[in-house]
Amino acid sequence: MHFSFLDDLHSFLEKELNATVPPLAVDLCPEGFEGDVTLSCFPLGKALRTNPMALATKAGAYLAAHPAVERCQVAKAFVNLTLKSGVLMEETVGRDILAQEVLPAEERRKILIEFSAPNTNKPQHLGHVRNNTIGMSTAALLKRAGHQVIQVNLVNDRGIHICKSMLAYQRFGEGCTPESTGKKGDHLVGDFYVRYNQELSRQIAQLKEERPELAQKDSEELFLETEIGQATARMLQEWEAGDPQVRALWEKMNGWVFQGFGETYRRMGIHFDKVYLESQTYRLGKDIILKGLERGVFQRREDGAVIMDFHDERLGTKVVLRSDGTSVYITQDIGTTLLKQEEFQPDQQIWVVGDEQIYHFTVLFTILKALGYTWADRLTHLAYGMVNLPSGKMKSREGTVVDADDLFDEMAGLARKATLERVPEGEQPPQDLEERARVISMAALKFMLLKVNPRSLITFDPNAAIKFEGDTGPYVLYAYARLSSMLRQPGVAEARGQAPDWDALVEPPEHRLALRCAKYPEILAKSAREMDSSVLAAYLLDLSKDFSSFYNKCPVKNAQDSRVKTARVALCEAARRIIGDGLHTLTIQTLESM
Repeated sequence: MHFSFLDDLHSFLEKELNATVPPLAVDLCPEGFEGDVTLSCFPLGKALRTNPMALATKAGAYLAAHPAVERCQVAKAFVNLTLKSGVLMEETVGRDILAQEVLPAEERRKILIEFSAPNTNKPQHLGHVRNNTIGMSTAALLKRAGHQVIQVNLVNDRGIHICKSMLAYQRFGEGCTPESTGKKGDHLVGDFYVRYNQELSRQIAQLKEERPELAQKDSEELFLETEIGQATARMLQEWEAGDPQVRALWEKMNGWVFQGFGETYRRMGIHFDKVYLESQTYRLGKDIILKGLERGVFQRREDGAVIMDFHDERLGTKVVLRSDGTSVYITQDIGTTLLKQEEFQPDQQIWVVGDEQIYHFTVLFTILKALGYTWADRLTHLAYGMVNLPSGKMKSREGTVVDADDLFDEMAGLARKATLERVPEGEQPPQDLEERARVISMAALKFMLLKVNPRSLITFDPNAAIKFEGDTGPYVLYAYARLSSMLRQPGVAEARGQAPDWDALVEPPEHRLALRCAKYPEILAKSAREMDSSVLAAYLLDLSKDFSSFYNKCPVKNAQDSRVKTARVALCEAARRIIGDGLHTLTIQTLESM
């Protein structure tokens, strides 16, 4: 935070020390210490190579006599300040905090962010929900900070895993459709993916029983030994050869899945500026590799495969074209990255992908740099940790994943129940109960996934996420709704828009709330620079707690002094706008009452 008195102190120190002093800023005074804000002289001492405690003494002596300062206390290398109410309020909530610049113009860029990346052989699950939540909130945060953001999705709609669902449908589907079964298309296709793996497991068990020498081999090694594995490999070859019947089935089943995905994305509030399909991009990259081979970037191995030797034991050697000339996954990624760069010309590309792919992206970025693409230095893998349930890990092949749509329904049910529990006895439930349940449930889900650093492994507990108390989305949502309701009340609404007399606010909870509001732009900047929505989520929790403390100690509607009431209304209006803006930046919808 920056106050005008810091400019005066800055000029004083430069003159006194005859040195160039770096910019000064203060932070909230820690709980338990007297004062509104604190100035740490440790960074200043390091920059000036001067004893920080001596600097604190010098700064404290100057500030003690400054007209903006009520009280000044020097504690070792810290200067704790209690500011005069009018100054504090005027320089915090007296300004339009939401209109303040978040990032300077020179930091703003054109950023392409890719997230979601589902497969069309099954519905999206809790892991995808974390990916989607991080991706959309990061995009919204970067936009809020002033960047131009392009949101894209690359759907894996081809390959052996897709053929597994298709083959199972051929054998066990009996011509069923989403309409005939009453199931979402992606759920129906996912059922056949599970059914396929059940049949594969049965055939592998039978194979091991008939041939005991295979007992120690795993499923991947025995895949092509099974009848169903061979049939799946043939189907993939037929797909790649353009077989009309296989392609027709593929298009039909993918169509079901895309319709289902669309509903899931709609419930989460996600949109993409461009959706790439792997079926349209999987051949990309091969020409780039061959040109790189001619230039000596890659080498050809004795068996004919094209490789890259990174001369780094952590990366080893990577095959980029098989000995038969076919592409591997990294080949396709090279081509797709180049395609996105040529199409959108971004300053930076970001991939939101789980941390199990850290090696893959390290290799991808290293290869692109070796190929001479100058923009390759601005490629970023936003890795995130696994999300589990209290019961443990999820397994797609066994059908034990938590389906995204089922999770949304469960959360909405919990939110509906929690809302009804808060209805006073004898009163009717709110008419918009279902809408409230939808908004509260999605706030609970998203906030629980965003309040921790993306790289952290988390356990998602729906019952803990939905609570209206504690570090939850509903708690922040309730603070916003309570502010909105209070500001609509008779006796309060009339004071909105009136010019406040900030000198009237002298209570510590008023100061604390105003100072917390003032930190919003720097929190947005920090969260955007670090691409970490948990920074913003933590701030919103702190702001909501500061409002709760203020609300319990400083009456608004029943304030005896009209000057105090008007100023408190203006303070509440500022807090409400900031909480609302912060929630929207996390892609969380707000409610005007709860």
